Amino acid sequence: MAVRVFIDSVDSYAGKVVSKLISNSVPGATLADIDDASEGSQADYNRNESKENTYEVIGTLKVEGAKKPNWVKEIVSESKQEDLFSALKSCDIIVYNISEDPSLVDQASWAVSALHAEIESFTRMKTFICISNAMTWARTRPIDLDDPEVPFTEDDYRRRKPHQNYKAEISLEKLVVKLGKTNKELFSTFIIMSGMLYGCGESLFHYLFKAAWLNHPYLQCYGNGQNVIPTIHVKDLASIILNVMDGNPRVKYIIAVDDSQSTLEEIVRAVSINLGSGKVKNVTKEEAISDKNIEKADFDKLLVSLRMESTTAKDLNVEWVAETGLVDNIEGVIREYKEERKLFPLRMFVFGPPAVGKSTIVEQLCKHYKLHHIKMTEVIQDAISELERSAARADIENEDEEDDQRAQEDQELLEALQENREQNNGRYDDQFVVRFFRQKLKSMPCQNQGFIIDGYPKLYSQAQELFASEEDEDDTEENLPEYDASIMPEFIISLDASDDFLKNRVINLPEKEVHGSHNTEEGLIRRLARYRAENTEDETVLNYFDELEIHPEHFDVTDDDSPKALNTVKAIIKLIGEPRNYGPTAEELEEIKRREEEEKELREAQEKIEREEKEAREAEERAIRQTEWKQRLDEVRKQEKELIDTRSIPLRNYLMKHVMPTLSEGLIECCKSRPDDPVDFLAEYLLQNNPVID
Repeated sequence: MAVRVFIDSVDSYAGKVVSKLISNSVPGATLADIDDASEGSQADYNRNESKENTYEVIGTLKVEGAKKPNWVKEIVSESKQEDLFSALKSCDIIVYNISEDPSLVDQASWAVSALHAEIESFTRMKTFICISNAMTWARTRPIDLDDPEVPFTEDDYRRRKPHQNYKAEISLEKLVVKLGKTNKELFSTFIIMSGMLYGCGESLFHYLFKAAWLNHPYLQCYGNGQNVIPTIHVKDLASIILNVMDGNPRVKYIIAVDDSQSTLEEIVRAVSINLGSGKVKNVTKEEAISDKNIEKADFDKLLVSLRMESTTAKDLNVEWVAETGLVDNIEGVIREYKEERKLFPLRMFVFGPPAVGKSTIVEQLCKHYKLHHIKMTEVIQDAISELERSAARADIENEDEEDDQRAQEDQELLEALQENREQNNGRYDDQFVVRFFRQKLKSMPCQNQGFIIDGYPKLYSQAQELFASEEDEDDTEENLPEYDASIMPEFIISLDASDDFLKNRVINLPEKEVHGSHNTEEGLIRRLARYRAENTEDETVLNYFDELEIHPEHFDVTDDDSPKALNTVKAIIKLIGEPRNYGPTAEELEEIKRREEEEKELREAQEKIEREEKEAREAEERAIRQTEWKQRLDEVRKQEKELIDTRSIPLRNYLMKHVMPTLSEGLIECCKSRPDDPVDFLAEYLLQNNPVID
């Protein structure tokens, strides 16, 4: 029968790592004698591949509706307490982690109390493990006031005093320990006090790693940075939890920290040196509080100062990932961070004849992918400027002998460069150019985000020298030339165009773009002839990449008449795929939103103008049609009147001749007589005086 384990928030930072390790571990695997276990078998339970008879993990989700991790057997909803409790009762081991999410304190308290109330119904032992954090020790007095460097151990847990915001957590700790003493054969409880977590993409220290990766000028260190932060790699915490599940140790309160006693400044400096600019700036606590990149709870954790030592963890069969701490294992932690966050550098080389539009296309690609545009002139200028700054220190007294020696060497290099340039008509030998390019490509910004090299190297020999391996490369495939994988482009883009197309493009350039540049017709012909001579069908720099099986992708720009070769840019983006970075920053999102709103307002204003113009045209046309219709109607009425008048002339004459005389006389007689029935009188009169009868 599978051993069922409940883990809350399996989609959280620590929840993912803990649940994944446990789901791929066989119950009891950590109980093997560490002295007898081989290296392979010892690491066996820490692999990600699935095995038979492993722990069966069920759990809850921190984000409602999030996708269930594929290593989790079942997801339980927190909204229905009855269903949640039924799931808890079905499990042999229950793990609640309150170190990441303080809102789980109440749920964990309810869970341990409800399970304790059901002890009598248990048919076998259940284990409840609560993961707490070092903030429950934040205000604990040193063991020895004369020697504050003496670390706390599990024996001192009764002396612990919490940070003012972590009183609920320490109350839960006490409750868990208390309920575990009632019936140890059926209900065993543990508190694992975790150090500040790092590794696997980062959580608390993510703001540091992100700022360093984004090439901030310096990393901020809060306060004086001399506070000692207890830490542990999240995988090592997971391994300790697994050992507790397997071994049910005698000690019920376990401190889970690594062996480091690193200060905040040491951690910040290690991240800065290995991922960023290498610079650190101390800021006051008041300045730090206003930093939007860090929450108040995390800020409190970064300012805690505790020296702690785990004695119980040393007796467990823990397969340590970073036993000596974050600083000593910084390279591996950075590698995990990049892999987990999918922050892989994107490296490209764009090649093509002069005037084909390399720089225009590269600028758009760099903007889209947030890469560094590597141009020969800028690389040389930046390198010489740096040499000049360094050489200027040669005349200044400096206590640092190493720094002084470097300044002297840079001064000598500057002199050699000046001499070389004078001998080569203003150009530098390839050895210097390659040296500057390698320095640029090896720089931390290029190694973090990546780069696009614009037009250099131009020759096969230059490519060989630039990308040559400085040491033996284990990653290069057999029978392939050795190369420096850290700077070798992944994508080789060749822009193709005919000579006639290039000449017409230069001829049609605006005068302001041509003036003072080499984009003249004569200059193009000269440069184009050199390019064709250096890149024949049999010999071209592209052959170097072909031999390494990094095959160039060719794009013909001859038929691309879009602005700034946008169609070619889109085709290259389709080839390369999605960016490998954090995406737009908050400022960039705000700028995008602002630009979209402006475009929307402009579009709406244009639509309003067009609508008003259309309505005005329609009103004018309607008025013209109404005027024309009125004129036609008046004309019709006039014609009808004339027709009626013309037709009415014979009728009038008839009446005047035959009716009106007798009728008029009858009316006159009627008026004179004024009979009671004038109509009868008039009728009788007309009948008697009808001239036709006479």
